[in-house]
Order: sequence, then C-alpha cells, then structure tokens
Amino acid sequence: MIGRKKEIQELNDLYHSNQAELVAVYGRRRVGKTFLINEVFENHYAFQHVGLSPIEQTKKGMLGKQLESFYYSLLKSGMNAKRKPKSWLEAFYYLETFLDSINNGERQVIFIDGLPWLDTKRSGFLTAFESFWNGWACLRKHVMVIVCGSASSWILDNLINNHGGLYNRVTHEIELAPFTLQECEQFFRESGKTFIRYNIIQSYMAVGGIPYYLRYFKRDLSIAQNYDELFFQKKAKLRNEFDRLFDSIYDNPETMKKIIRKLNSRRAGWQRGELAKALGMSDGEEFVKCMNALVASDFVEKYVPFGHKKNETHYKLVDPFCLFYLHFVDERTGLEEDYWIQNFNSPSVISWQGLAFENVCFNHISQIKSALGIQSVSSTQSAWTKKPDDSKGLQIDLLIIRKDNIVNLCEIKFLTDLFEVTNDYYMLMIRRADELSKLIPKTTAFHNTLITTYGLKQNQYSTVFTNDITIDDLFLFYQLDN
Repeated sequence: MIGRKKEIQELNDLYHSNQAELVAVYGRRRVGKTFLINEVFENHYAFQHVGLSPIEQTKKGMLGKQLESFYYSLLKSGMNAKRKPKSWLEAFYYLETFLDSINNGERQVIFIDGLPWLDTKRSGFLTAFESFWNGWACLRKHVMVIVCGSASSWILDNLINNHGGLYNRVTHEIELAPFTLQECEQFFRESGKTFIRYNIIQSYMAVGGIPYYLRYFKRDLSIAQNYDELFFQKKAKLRNEFDRLFDSIYDNPETMKKIIRKLNSRRAGWQRGELAKALGMSDGEEFVKCMNALVASDFVEKYVPFGHKKNETHYKLVDPFCLFYLHFVDERTGLEEDYWIQNFNSPSVISWQGLAFENVCFNHISQIKSALGIQSVSSTQSAWTKKPDDSKGLQIDLLIIRKDNIVNLCEIKFLTDLFEVTNDYYMLMIRRADELSKLIPKTTAFHNTLITTYGLKQNQYSTVFTNDITIDDLFLFYQLDN
C-alpha cells in the first residue's frame, strides 16, 4: 500500500486495544477509505455491509431497499434470519443477536461502509445506530465498529460532533487525505508508470492526489494523451464524474454544484454573504450548512485573506478535479477527442497551468516549509492582492506569515526551464514588498521566495530572491506528526 502508514498503525493499535472501539473514517470520495480498511483487515470481518448509493436508486422506497440490502449482508455473514427486518431497530437487533451467537472471545470487527447513505429521510437510522452502540456494542470489549463515508459533513455532524445520544461516543476518527506528490510518484512507480516529476505534477493539476483517478493514467500514453482519454474522448472515464461525485454525497447535489460553479468564477474566493447574494440564495442556516459541508469534504477552503479582518472569511474552490473539469469540460459540447493534444501549448492552457500549479503549492505548504527549514515554525498562509484585477500586477501568489517575524513572499511559476529575473521584474518585486510593508509590523522582515519548476537562473537581478524552491522540494517526504 502506498503511504497511509500512520493510519494503518492507528487501525492496528485500535484492533489490539482490548476495549470497545467506534472508529469513524471519512474523506473525499475516491480517496481510498474502503481500500485502506480492507487492506488492514483483509476482509476478516465478523460483519460487513455497504450502503446502497443514491445514484443508482430512486428515493421512493429507499428505506425498504436499504433494509433489504442489510438483511442480505447478514445472510452472507452466516446469520439464519427468516425474514427481512421492518425497521433499523430490528435490523440492528438481528446484528446483535448474530454477533452474540458467533462470539468466541476474539476481536469482532464490524465494518459499515457508506454509512451516511443509510440515513434516509424519516428512516430512524441514527436512533437505531445510537441504540446499537450505547446499548450493546460499547459494553463488549471485543467489539470494534468501523464506519466510513464520503459525506464528511454527515460523519462530523451526526457522529463526531453529535450533541445527543452519540455525544463523545466515537473513540477515534481518521480523516483520509489525498496523496501528496511524493505518494503519487510512489503510486505510479508501483504501477509501472515511469512518469517524470514534471508529468506527475501535470497529472495532479487535473485530478489531485486521488488514487481512484490516478490509476486510470496509462504508462504507454503521454500526459496529454491521458488527459484526452480521461476527459475528452467518447465515453471518457471521468467525463461524468463531476455529477456522480456530488450526486453520491449530498441530498441537494444541484445546489452544491451551483455553489461550486460560482466559486470557480473567482480565483481568490468569495465572502460568504456576497457569494449567497450572487447565487440568489439566503445567507442563513441552510446556506451555512452547505458551505460547511463543502469545506468538510475538502472541495472548498475556508480562510481569511491577508490584510482582511478575522470576520471577513472567504471560501475558495481548491479541489483540483473540480477546477479542471469546470474550466475545460463543464457545459461544453462538441469537444474534440484530441482536444488536449491539440491545445496543450495554447495560451489558455499555459495560463491555466500557472493557476493550477499555485493550487498544487497551496496543497503542499508542509513540503514548502520543510524546504525552507521552518517546519517547526508556526505560520499561516494566504494569497494577497492590493485590489481585484489590479492592472499593475500588485499581487503575491503566496504569503507565509511566520511567528518568527518573517514573511515569505512566494512567487510561483510553472515553466519548462529556469526562471530568469529581468530588470522590470526586479523592480516589480521591490514595489510589491514596499506596498506589503505598509500592512505589517516594522519588525517583520521579507524573504522573497521563488517556487518554480526547475529553479532560478543566476544573473545580476536573481539576488532579489532569498530562497529558491523547485518541484523536487514539493516531492519531499513530510510526516504530519513529526
């Protein structure tokens, strides 16, 4: 298995804890949650069940279908049940009875995948699950219940942050993150795909570190050919993924997609109030719930831009797949099947690559800090623009504001060769620093930092940069608990 060492160790420790465990595993759809759990336990479950995806079902009669599916999982596990349960309370009673009947004193692992899918309207599922854990499972030291779901907001709201009967009942939570660039490289290598790092970053720009998407890249095709096969050819594997992604996670997928599309229209993000207004929606409880759900699922980042007040929270679309899909595929008809091959050197694609590389860097802040030798220094990060669409270019791609009174002004450039600083560019860097100095304490120093593909060409102006980071630094190993 690529990466996931920390998560594997946690699951193994929990298995041997000698106490009842309720483990919640969540993260973006397609990130590998089910694969991780199956690899650790090798399908050695006392009971395993996968909820029915709402994509393939009609809402009418959904409760009955979910209960019927749960019943069949009981039968597959070895239970001799004469009839299907009529409610979730009865279904979990069946499960309790079955597990008691096969109890030999060894650890019993119960894995319920797609848990949020089971909680259909007026089904009583959450009440029944609460009864199952509080009234039976938590009283048995040999029981380990693992629940999993892509609807991260459901997991957070109903389990981890539950204020009712399941309050503080989850004994451990694992949020599974997408692969880093280094893990993508390992993934490709293990699959026999010898892409260079420049190509791996290009793959990340389009699909992020999502293993399910990365496995579709073919080793005998160029990155441009892979793009065409994944997105632009007839029956392309990811052509309909955007709709599937949201339809499978949210009860209100059309609203969520509407929000995502509007977020995509502004690179620096939107304040919540102005976003709601632009969408023609009320900035009330339901809208806040939608935004929190998108943040919880890692599609959107919630942040305060540098120079703004703490209450001026912004939301920005950060999911690489969504950003690529909405830019090149969404609502377009008649795309050529070799679209990327024909356009990969076009100005529009080159411009997009620059923005996409910035997003790659924001997703690898830990690696950038390691390359700067400041991994132990507390910091925040943000982009900065003097004013929207400033024609004079007073914009900084990335600011790392450190607690040791230093700010790294990061210029991010995705190029095919060394970056050369010209006299005009040198003067622009000086002017940017002068403008930014008006917003920070006088005791703070600036370090101009270049983050680029292959590095900095040395000349009389290159000394404007204190630090020079290349894509090799973005592939550094970084362990979060170091």
